[in-house]
Amino acid sequence: MAAYVRSVICLVSRERPAFLTRETGVIVACKRYVRGLRRKPVRVVFPDNEADTAEKARPQPRTSEQHVKRDKKEDAKVTQTAAEHLEESGSVKTKSNAQSAVKHTHVFVTKDQVDGLRFERAFPGDKRLARLVSVARSRTFREHQGKILLEGRRLICDALDAGANPQIVFFSTVDRLRELPLDRLRRATLVKVKFEDIKIWSDLVAPQGVIAIFSRPDPSRLNFAKTGHSVPLSLICDNIRDPGNLGTMLRCAAAAGCHNVLLTKGCVDAWEPKVLRAAMGAHFRLPVYPNLDWNGVENHLPKPVTVHVADSSCGPDRSGEAQDLQVNVSHKPFKAGDYGWVSTRRDRSNMNCEEYDSDSDSDSDSDSEHEGRSLPRVDAKLYHESWAESPTALVIGGETHGLSLEAVQLAEKTDGHRLFIPVVPAVDSLNSAMATSILLFEGRKQLLKLMQTSGRKWKSKAEGQFS
Repeated sequence: MAAYVRSVICLVSRERPAFLTRETGVIVACKRYVRGLRRKPVRVVFPDNEADTAEKARPQPRTSEQHVKRDKKEDAKVTQTAAEHLEESGSVKTKSNAQSAVKHTHVFVTKDQVDGLRFERAFPGDKRLARLVSVARSRTFREHQGKILLEGRRLICDALDAGANPQIVFFSTVDRLRELPLDRLRRATLVKVKFEDIKIWSDLVAPQGVIAIFSRPDPSRLNFAKTGHSVPLSLICDNIRDPGNLGTMLRCAAAAGCHNVLLTKGCVDAWEPKVLRAAMGAHFRLPVYPNLDWNGVENHLPKPVTVHVADSSCGPDRSGEAQDLQVNVSHKPFKAGDYGWVSTRRDRSNMNCEEYDSDSDSDSDSDSEHEGRSLPRVDAKLYHESWAESPTALVIGGETHGLSLEAVQLAEKTDGHRLFIPVVPAVDSLNSAMATSILLFEGRKQLLKLMQTSGRKWKSKAEGQFS
């Protein structure tokens, strides 16, 4: 059969023009053979003149001697290749190591050491800094996840000195990391990132190149230094919504040696970045208890205690009222609504924190709010008169909504006073942060004077009541 097919192919190749001019049947028969050959190519068929060449080109089975010679040739070739490889090993190793290092940088995080403390180098596209900073900037996430953000060497060092727990520290250079107490960063994750990344996520105009994420501290577990200079004086912030004002008030409380600071519901979060910058580390110098209702406020005060409220004069007859206070302030009682910063709203437990954009404390509807309501009667007193004669608490109200009704009721319950700071006519009243600084340092002066006259027994008793 193979010979017959070969003869047909040769015939077609020699007499192709003749086949094309003949009848249709011959051409059809030729195409059948060609299609059959294409369907089942059993083996390659060559013409007669190429048969001998194909037979010679077929590989013949090797003998044992040929195998031995081939193995020797391959061994020699391998030896020569190895020698060439050894000559160029230096450059080859350097190139391979560089490629592996680049690959390692993109996939993994390389680790280095500084003073025995290991840190990581963030790989390109590392999203940890952006993710954690976004979480720490949101009050909801701060409260749910229990994290706060601290930026700058001084603030981070104050937190570490107070015993706060660091979770992760981002720094731009090793020198910036060495400025921190490294012995207190053993349990924290240290990540070296580019300064450009820190600059993107920083709130400062000139970032210092170090950002730390801490666990939200518990005021009762922090270690506060220089507590021996404190006086039995507490600051109660009632619905303070401006971050700058709250931070300044905390700073004043720490400078005046207050025992603690209590924040009612409705105040801006004490761990807001703007509050932290304005407070200048006051969060780690005295206990700050946030988000308290008035029952919680009373639980953090000693027994007994006198609660005073800061009051501000308002209305067209302010100068006359100030003169009346200076002449006969001890004999003339006033209602709590006669002066500003008083609100008749009772329950603020469901109030959400809002941003406060101005320092204006005027409230045109204050008189209408007080009409028809029986407010507690609390006597007024000038701020420089004697009012801090025992463990004392001072309530400062927000500038928009003023003091809450619960604050005035607490002052009436503890025989407190409305402290009045007179100002010249036609001048608006002081803002809450300025009034806080004046009243706190006046209260500190009166308490220190009383301690010196009464002796150490009264001081130890007062400190025991606050502890």
